[in-house]
Amino acid sequence: MALSISAAVLLCIIVVVLVKGGYVRIGSALVCTLFGFTLAATGLAPTINSALASLAGLVASF
Repeated sequence: MALSISAAVLLCIIVVVLVKGGYVRIGSALVCTLFGFTLAATGLAPTINSALASLAGLVASF
């Protein structure tokens, strides 16, 4: 649970920086956010969560 909250906060910070820097427009950021919520409701969600957990474990091992 703590890992997913940390990942969400990190991704939020990245999106805010990209929008503020002008690299991503607000409309594109909203579309990506909606896509993320839609993707979370599909059958791919457990696979994505598993991949993120594996990646976090790999990073933590360094």
